[in-house]
Amino acid sequence: MSDPARVAPDLIEWHARHGRHDLPWQHEPTPYRVWVSEIMLQQTQVATVIEYYARFMQRFPDPATLAAAPLDDVLHLWSGLGYYSRARNLHRSAQLVREQHNGELPSSFELLQQLPGIGRSTAAAIRALSAGESRAILDGNVRRVLMRYFAIESPPGQPAVERRLWQLAESCTPQDQVAIYTQAIMDLGATVCVRSRPLCAACPLHDGCRARRTGRQFSIPAPRARVVRRTQSVVMLLVQRTDGSVLLERRPERGVWGGLWSPPQFPSIEAARLYADTRLSAAEVEPAARASLRHAFTHFDLNITPLLARCAGPAGVMDGPATLWYNAAQPERVGLPAPVTTLIRSLS
Repeated sequence: MSDPARVAPDLIEWHARHGRHDLPWQHEPTPYRVWVSEIMLQQTQVATVIEYYARFMQRFPDPATLAAAPLDDVLHLWSGLGYYSRARNLHRSAQLVREQHNGELPSSFELLQQLPGIGRSTAAAIRALSAGESRAILDGNVRRVLMRYFAIESPPGQPAVERRLWQLAESCTPQDQVAIYTQAIMDLGATVCVRSRPLCAACPLHDGCRARRTGRQFSIPAPRARVVRRTQSVVMLLVQRTDGSVLLERRPERGVWGGLWSPPQFPSIEAARLYADTRLSAAEVEPAARASLRHAFTHFDLNITPLLARCAGPAGVMDGPATLWYNAAQPERVGLPAPVTTLIRSLS
C-alpha cells in the first residue's frame, strides 16, 4: 500500500547511507547559495552544474556582487550552460533584492515567488534547504518519484494532474528534517528512480510503490505527446580583422541566445554576401561556405553555415553599442553561445 506517511522516514534513512552529501551548495547552504544552485539545476544535470557553480560563486559570492555586475559578466560565466533566461533572471532578481529587500534574499516563501525566475517549487527548495522550513517541492525528479509511487498514469503537465501531485508532495513532506528529506527525494529521482531504467531493487520506496508492484514502472510517467522537431538554418558571417578579432553583435533580449553575442546572422549566403559588400570595409569573402555546424535546442535543431570574410584594414563596420570586435587571444568577458565559441576557435 502506498502510504504518504512512510515516504519521508524511508527516504531520510536511505539518504544517510546512499544520498549525496558533498555537493558544493550543501556546504554553507545559505538562501543565496541554494537559490543559485536551484536555478542552475533547472534543465541541467548535477555533473554539468558543479563546475559552473564554483566559478559563479567565486565571482558572485553574494547578491550585492551579482546585482552590481554588468549583465555581460554574468552571461560570460553562464556561457555553455544554456537556457540563458535563467542567468538574466538571476541578475534582475539580485538587483530587486538590492533595491527592495536590503540586499538579502527574502525569507518569505511568498515574496520569493515574486522574483523573476523563482516559481513555487524553487521558492520551496530555497526555504527547505536553507532554513528547514516545511515546504513541498515538485521538480522533475520529485514529480517522477511521486507519479510512480502513487501510480498516476495521466501525462504530467495537465492541470488536474499537477494539482494532485502538489497535494501528494505536501502530504509526503515532513515537519522535521525537511532539508534532508528534500535532498533525499531529489537524489532518489536523479540516481535511482530515473527516467528510462529505474533501479527498483535499490529503491527505499520499493515495497510501497504501486507502479513497481503492478509492473508499470517503465510506462509511468506517461510520455508527453511527441513534438516533431524542426530544423532552422542560418548563415553566420565570420568577419575577421587582421589582428584576429571577430565581429560580434548582441542578440535581442528575447529569443534564442537572448543578450549573448554572436556573428551577424542571415537567412542565406546571398544575404550574408550582400551585407559584406555594403557594410564592410575592404572585405574579401571566401568563395565557399565552410562545413556546417549543428546545435540542438530543446525543441529544434539549428544548422549553422559559417561564411568567412576577412577585412584587410584594422576596421570593418562602424562600431556601435550592439557590436564589438572579439579577440580570442585577449577575450572580453561577454556571453558567447557554445557554437559561437567553437566557430571562433576554428579560425585560429
